[in-house]
Amino acid sequence: MDRFKTGINLGGWLSQFTDYNHEHFNNFITENDIKRIAGWGVDHVRLPVDYIILESDEKPFSYKDTGFSYIDRCLEWCEANGLNMVLDIHRAPGYSFDAKSGINILFDDNVSQQRLIALWETLIRRYGDRKKPEIIFELLNEIVLPSSSPWNNLAHKIHDAIRKINTDAWIMVGGNEWNAVNTLKEIDLFDDPRTIYTFHYYEPLPFTHQKAYWADELRLYDKEMAYPGKIDDLREFLDRYPQFEKRLGRFVGINMDEQFFWEDLQPAVDFLKNTGRPLYCGEFGVIDKAPRDSRLRWFRDFIKIMKKLDIGYACWSYKQMDFGLVNEDGKIVDEELIKIICMK
Repeated sequence: MDRFKTGINLGGWLSQFTDYNHEHFNNFITENDIKRIAGWGVDHVRLPVDYIILESDEKPFSYKDTGFSYIDRCLEWCEANGLNMVLDIHRAPGYSFDAKSGINILFDDNVSQQRLIALWETLIRRYGDRKKPEIIFELLNEIVLPSSSPWNNLAHKIHDAIRKINTDAWIMVGGNEWNAVNTLKEIDLFDDPRTIYTFHYYEPLPFTHQKAYWADELRLYDKEMAYPGKIDDLREFLDRYPQFEKRLGRFVGINMDEQFFWEDLQPAVDFLKNTGRPLYCGEFGVIDKAPRDSRLRWFRDFIKIMKKLDIGYACWSYKQMDFGLVNEDGKIVDEELIKIICMK
């Protein structure tokens, strides 16, 4: 993991795009962006890719050369600029971490599962032997299920299919509930020294996603808040909207500070201690609606802990996406934030 210590996500490019638009794919991220990211001193990017870039629902198991060309191009840019890559399937046939985006049938539908397995076989045949840049292959982004068992079963099927083709490729697996740190213990570990485990971290959610227009609970809560500090009136809000208790109830009365991080990240500490396996944080960040000073303090405290635990990471995200380090025109939003993310 020495080559995957500090990274940046390329969200919104080949994933979570508004329209399937080749003008967007050709211009949202360019080689100049990769050069700039490398110039900040990071060692890798995480590239989220929606399956629809590579395979259409109308022609399953038939792959698009144009889609692969975008990945090829990014790999060439990374190699030229000394960056490695985490290649993440962000949305899969029959599955999205965002329930609002469609029906999730992957874990009940054999055809969807076979499509995902076949897609990974294709990706590994194409990129698995590549030495530069070094690639970690992340099986699927942010599982959201009532139980972790269906994902554990499917992850083993994908893992086995990859290993039949390539025994050396690095594979990355995350847990349930949007890759929550507290579900690391539910991952069915692999007897494989080249498998890495991952979590995402956006806690406390009422702070990191304050006023988020896509999250019903936080749009309704509609509070600006500072870090460190408390989350005001949350108990009263949940009494009015009890449907959000499961998601937000644990934050009632907490102090948002470095001590909160240490307590909340204890499952990561336990995972490292109990398993001895490599651990990586594939996403973290604070929405751009948060007060600037509070946003910077949150990043400082979180990254300090990641450094102390020797956990590599990739912040969310490089461009736009409400968490961006640069805006739609490519202008840097906050130089100080970049310094914090890229600090050694």
